[in-house]
Parts: sequence; structure tokens; C-alpha cells
Amino acid sequence: MSIANNPIEQVRVLQRKLTRFMMMYKFALHEMETKIEILQEEFQMLHDYNPIEHTKSRLKSPESIMRKLYRKGGATSFDDITNHVRDIAGVRITCSYISDIYRISQMLQNQNDLKILSVKDYIKNPKPNGYKSLHLLVEVPVFMSDGEERVCVEIQIRTIAMDFWASLEHKIFYKCNEAVPERLLNDLKTAAETAYELDLKMEQLQHEMNEIKAQHSEGAETELLIDNQKFKIPENLLSLLSGEE
Repeated sequence: MSIANNPIEQVRVLQRKLTRFMMMYKFALHEMETKIEILQEEFQMLHDYNPIEHTKSRLKSPESIMRKLYRKGGATSFDDITNHVRDIAGVRITCSYISDIYRISQMLQNQNDLKILSVKDYIKNPKPNGYKSLHLLVEVPVFMSDGEERVCVEIQIRTIAMDFWASLEHKIFYKCNEAVPERLLNDLKTAAETAYELDLKMEQLQHEMNEIKAQHSEGAETELLIDNQKFKIPENLLSLLSGEE
């Protein structure tokens, strides 16, 4: 009996295709998470400062994918899904300061194995409701047993204040079934502007603290800290390294 005439086998084939499809996005998320972890550790080791407060990854469920497809007019193949739903895999990076957002964004854009499909700056150009964040849409290479796949991952980078506002806004819309009173919408937009002013003030304080820290660190003993273990740098090695500059 051919596959076309065997409903059970058809279901099995479809299940394997769907499993492979979802695994591609899962592996793409793993790739991005590894890249971000490397950046975090590098910053901690070399700069004594980690601009990434925390990250969160999410993979849309098949049900959520289909709901979005129906809103967009449906699909007839996995290629249609790939082309119409670009946020199946998503990573959210939360930073302390606005400058950290652009720093992390540039570092990711400089990685030559990532293809940047789009950059949407909702910080310089907020959405009408006040939403602020930086969105990158990237293609990540995923190497499956039968070849390479280029998989889309959406990356959202925002400050703690922006993330708090976005989370609150989402909860309000969810509870109100998207029928939010006009007064509440205006208050939300005002809250977004207030959060942005807080971000600007905190960034100013950070610059001032860095200046104070630089003054106090002059003449301090030079050490390496790797995996919580300290290594004193010999003076002759410092001289050698200084001579290479």
C-alpha cells in the first residue's frame, strides 16, 4: 500500500516533518543562547562589567504558529510557515542601560555567521502605544544530519525598565481582552515615557560612577580573574605586553 493510500503512514510522515521543523528552531535558539553566554563571560572577564542582566528564550507552539497563520491568511506548506511567521524562535535580552542595547546589537551584527534580515529600532522610533525595544531578525545556521538550514530567530533587546513596561502592558491587554479603555492607554503611554526618563537618568549615574571607579583604581595591583581564581600578572609580562602595543 502506498503512502498516499495509508492514512496512518501519512500521519507518521507529517509528524516526522513537524518534529524536524520544530527542532530546527530549537537548535537555532541553542546557537543564539551560546553566543550570548560567550559575550556575557567575555565582558565579565575583560571589562569587569556584564551589560546583559538576563536572557529569556521562547519557542512558539504549533498551536500558536497556526493561530498566527490564520490571522495572516493561512498557509499551504512548511515554506509558507517559514516565510510568514518570522518569530517562531525568539530571544529577549535585558540590559541595564540604553547604551548596552546598542553595544550588544552591534556585537551580534558583527558575527559573520549570522545574516541580519532586519533591524527595527523602537527606542528611537517608539510604537504609538509607547513600546520601546530594539528588534533584530537574524538567520542562524543550523547543521542537521541531512544538511544546513538557515533558521530565523527574533532578538529583542531592551532595558529592565522597558521590559517591565512591556510585561505590564501585555498583562493589561490579556486581562482586558484587548478592549483597553482610552484613559488606560494614555496612562500606559505616559508610563513608557517615565520609564525612558528613568533609563536616561540611570545611564548618567553610571557614567559618573565609572569616573569615580577609574580614579580609585589607579595604582591598584594588576590581576587576572578566571573562573573565580585570581592570577597575579608578573611585571616582566606586563612590560612585554606593553612593548607590543
